[in-house]
Amino acid sequence: MRRPEPTQNERFFEPTEIIVSKTDTRGRITYANDVFCKVGLYSETELIGQPHSILRHPDMPRCVFHLLWQRIETGQEIFAYVKNLAKNGDFYWVFAHVTPSFDTQGGIDGYHSNRRVPERRAVETIAPIYAALLAEEARHADRKQGMQAGVALLQAELQRIGMEYDAFVFEIAGLA
Repeated sequence: MRRPEPTQNERFFEPTEIIVSKTDTRGRITYANDVFCKVGLYSETELIGQPHSILRHPDMPRCVFHLLWQRIETGQEIFAYVKNLAKNGDFYWVFAHVTPSFDTQGGIDGYHSNRRVPERRAVETIAPIYAALLAEEARHADRKQGMQAGVALLQAELQRIGMEYDAFVFEIAGLA
Protein backbone atom coordinates (compact mmCIF):
# COMPACT_ATOMS: atom_id res chain seq x y z
CA MET A 1 0.00 0.00 0.00
CA ARG A 2 1.37 3.40 -0.99
CA ARG A 3 1.89 6.00 1.71
CA PRO A 4 -0.19 9.14 1.04
CA GLU A 5 1.26 12.62 0.69
CA PRO A 6 0.69 14.42 4.02
CA THR A 7 -1.79 17.28 4.12
CA GLN A 8 -2.07 20.03 6.71
CA ASN A 9 -5.57 18.87 7.67
CA GLU A 10 -6.04 17.54 11.18
CA ARG A 11 -8.63 14.87 11.91
CA PHE A 12 -10.27 14.48 15.32
CA PHE A 13 -12.18 11.81 17.17
CA GLU A 14 -14.36 12.00 20.24
CA PRO A 15 -12.86 11.91 23.75
CA THR A 16 -15.21 9.00 24.50
CA GLU A 17 -13.81 6.96 21.61
CA ILE A 18 -10.83 4.64 21.84
CA ILE A 19 -8.78 3.50 18.87
CA VAL A 20 -7.78 -0.13 19.38
CA SER A 21 -5.44 -2.32 17.40
CA LYS A 22 -3.48 -5.50 17.86
CA THR A 23 -0.37 -6.62 16.02
CA ASP A 24 1.80 -9.67 15.78
CA THR A 25 5.38 -9.53 17.10
CA ARG A 26 6.59 -8.01 13.83
CA GLY A 27 4.11 -5.13 14.08
CA ARG A 28 1.66 -6.38 11.44
CA ILE A 29 -1.94 -5.46 12.23
CA THR A 30 -4.12 -8.41 13.29
CA TYR A 31 -7.08 -6.42 14.66
CA ALA A 32 -8.43 -2.92 14.06
CA ASN A 33 -11.60 -1.61 15.71
CA ASP A 34 -14.17 0.53 13.96
CA VAL A 35 -12.85 3.77 15.49
CA PHE A 36 -9.38 2.99 14.11
CA CYS A 37 -10.87 2.46 10.66
CA LYS A 38 -13.05 5.57 10.85
CA VAL A 39 -10.33 7.97 12.02
CA GLY A 40 -7.65 6.56 9.72
CA LEU A 41 -10.06 6.31 6.75
CA TYR A 42 -9.13 2.66 6.13
CA SER A 43 -11.36 -0.37 5.92
CA GLU A 44 -10.57 -3.27 8.23
CA THR A 45 -9.61 -5.33 5.18
CA GLU A 46 -7.08 -2.69 4.11
CA LEU A 47 -5.45 -2.68 7.56
CA ILE A 48 -5.25 -6.37 8.48
CA GLY A 49 -1.83 -7.75 7.60
CA GLN A 50 -0.28 -4.32 7.03
CA PRO A 51 2.61 -3.06 9.14
CA HIS A 52 1.38 -0.64 11.81
CA SER A 53 3.96 1.77 10.42
CA ILE A 54 1.52 2.41 7.56
CA LEU A 55 0.21 5.14 9.90
CA ARG A 56 3.61 6.68 10.54
CA HIS A 57 3.50 10.39 9.85
CA PRO A 58 6.79 11.83 8.54
CA ASP A 59 6.72 14.37 11.41
CA MET A 60 7.29 11.54 13.89
CA PRO A 61 10.91 11.06 14.96
CA ARG A 62 12.25 7.53 14.60
CA CYS A 63 13.76 7.68 18.10
CA VAL A 64 10.27 7.71 19.65
CA PHE A 65 9.44 4.42 17.94
CA HIS A 66 12.84 3.06 18.95
CA LEU A 67 11.97 3.79 22.58
CA LEU A 68 8.53 2.24 22.11
CA TRP A 69 9.94 -0.99 20.65
CA GLN A 70 12.65 -1.18 23.33
CA ARG A 71 9.97 -1.13 26.00
CA ILE A 72 7.39 -3.49 24.54
CA GLU A 73 9.88 -6.08 23.33
CA THR A 74 11.06 -6.45 26.94
CA GLY A 75 7.51 -6.95 28.20
CA GLN A 76 6.94 -3.40 29.46
CA GLU A 77 4.15 -1.00 28.60
CA ILE A 78 4.63 2.49 27.23
CA PHE A 79 2.59 5.62 26.82
CA ALA A 80 3.43 7.98 23.97
CA TYR A 81 2.07 10.85 21.94
CA VAL A 82 1.91 9.91 18.29
CA LYS A 83 1.03 11.88 15.19
CA ASN A 84 -0.58 9.42 12.77
CA LEU A 85 -1.22 9.60 9.05
CA ALA A 86 -4.69 8.85 7.66
CA LYS A 87 -5.22 7.17 4.31
CA ASN A 88 -5.92 10.52 2.60
CA GLY A 89 -2.81 12.21 4.06
CA ASP A 90 -4.58 14.01 6.91
CA PHE A 91 -3.07 13.66 10.38
CA TYR A 92 -4.41 12.95 13.84
CA TRP A 93 -2.80 12.95 17.25
CA VAL A 94 -3.24 10.16 19.78
CA PHE A 95 -2.17 9.38 23.31
CA ALA A 96 -1.14 5.75 22.87
CA HIS A 97 -0.86 3.03 25.49
CA VAL A 98 1.00 0.07 24.01
CA THR A 99 1.39 -3.22 25.84
CA PRO A 100 2.71 -6.65 24.96
CA SER A 101 0.29 -9.57 24.78
CA PHE A 102 1.46 -12.86 26.28
CA ASP A 103 0.85 -16.48 25.37
CA THR A 104 0.11 -19.18 27.95
CA GLN A 105 3.84 -19.80 28.50
CA GLY A 106 4.47 -16.12 29.26
CA GLY A 107 6.11 -15.31 25.94
CA ILE A 108 5.20 -12.23 23.95
CA ASP A 109 2.90 -13.17 21.07
CA GLY A 110 1.87 -9.70 19.93
CA TYR A 111 1.09 -6.15 20.98
CA HIS A 112 -2.07 -4.27 21.93
CA SER A 113 -2.58 -0.53 21.62
CA ASN A 114 -5.33 1.71 22.97
CA ARG A 115 -5.25 5.27 21.72
CA ARG A 116 -7.20 8.15 23.18
CA VAL A 117 -7.63 11.81 22.33
CA PRO A 118 -4.63 13.64 23.81
CA GLU A 119 -4.94 16.83 25.82
CA ARG A 120 -4.34 19.74 23.45
CA ARG A 121 -1.74 21.25 25.76
CA ALA A 122 0.19 17.98 25.56
CA VAL A 123 0.20 18.12 21.76
CA GLU A 124 1.34 21.75 21.89
CA THR A 125 4.16 20.73 24.23
CA ILE A 126 5.28 17.61 22.40
CA ALA A 127 5.09 18.85 18.79
CA PRO A 128 8.12 21.22 19.01
CA ILE A 129 10.09 18.57 20.90
CA TYR A 130 9.36 16.06 18.14
CA ALA A 131 10.35 18.68 15.54
CA ALA A 132 13.72 19.13 17.29
CA LEU A 133 14.24 15.35 17.49
CA LEU A 134 13.36 14.97 13.81
CA ALA A 135 15.77 17.77 12.86
CA GLU A 136 18.52 16.07 14.87
CA GLU A 137 17.84 12.76 13.14
CA ALA A 138 17.95 14.48 9.72
CA ARG A 139 21.37 16.00 10.43
CA HIS A 140 22.93 12.55 10.04
CA ALA A 141 23.34 10.85 6.67
CA ASP A 142 23.19 7.42 8.31
CA ARG A 143 19.64 6.64 9.49
CA LYS A 144 20.82 4.55 12.43
CA GLN A 145 23.19 7.27 13.62
CA GLY A 146 20.40 9.80 13.22
CA MET A 147 18.04 7.72 15.32
CA GLN A 148 20.71 7.26 17.99
CA ALA A 149 21.35 11.02 17.99
CA GLY A 150 17.61 11.58 18.45
CA VAL A 151 17.56 9.19 21.40
CA ALA A 152 20.54 11.02 22.93
CA LEU A 153 18.83 14.40 22.46
CA LEU A 154 15.62 13.13 24.05
CA GLN A 155 17.55 11.72 27.00
CA ALA A 156 19.47 15.00 27.38
CA GLU A 157 16.20 16.99 27.37
CA LEU A 158 14.66 14.70 29.99
CA GLN A 159 17.79 15.01 32.10
CA ARG A 160 17.73 18.81 31.71
CA ILE A 161 14.18 19.00 33.06
CA GLY A 162 14.92 16.34 35.69
CA MET A 163 12.24 13.85 34.68
CA GLU A 164 12.04 10.26 33.55
CA TYR A 165 10.23 9.65 30.25
CA ASP A 166 7.06 8.23 31.84
CA ALA A 167 6.76 11.08 34.35
CA PHE A 168 7.19 13.61 31.54
CA VAL A 169 4.48 11.99 29.40
CA PHE A 170 2.02 12.03 32.28
CA GLU A 171 3.01 15.53 33.38
CA ILE A 172 2.20 17.10 30.02
CA ALA A 173 -1.05 15.14 29.89
CA GLY A 174 -2.02 16.66 33.22
CA LEU A 175 -2.09 13.20 34.79
CA ALA A 176 0.84 13.59 37.18
